[in-house]
Amino acid sequence: MTQVFINGARDELNVQEHDSLDASVQELIRAAAEARKQAYCPYSNFAVGAALRTSDGSIYTGCNIENGAYAASICAERTAAVKAISEGKRDFVACAVVAQQDNGFTTPCGVCRQFLSEFVNGKDIPLYAAQPTNLPLRVLCTSVLQLLPNGFRFLNGK
Repeated sequence: MTQVFINGARDELNVQEHDSLDASVQELIRAAAEARKQAYCPYSNFAVGAALRTSDGSIYTGCNIENGAYAASICAERTAAVKAISEGKRDFVACAVVAQQDNGFTTPCGVCRQFLSEFVNGKDIPLYAAQPTNLPLRVLCTSVLQLLPNGFRFLNGK
């Protein structure tokens, strides 16, 4: 078995074959893979696609969009989240991220982890990371709060 490292730790126990996952998870991963095709990444050449499922079953997708002024770039996960939030959907139930990385899986950056954690409403949501071209497709099955166990939480009376 190939060793999988996430944040420096071995994590092959959380890797599953795509075909063994629930159909709704496969659908979410396919949506992220399709979104990846729209990525605008002329500086890094690292295309990422993301898909978020909301509590009503809707799927919102996003891709990374780079800019010459690096700080103005936006990651795929935040693109998908912003699309959902701007349409009144704030109850996320699952997320998928697809990117090509030769020796592992691409998980959300720290900013995206914090951003997504704002909308998990006190619960954790599964996060699936996959590569678009490796067959049989293997998927890292983790969660937002596993990736950000001690994220910033502003408690405003809730």
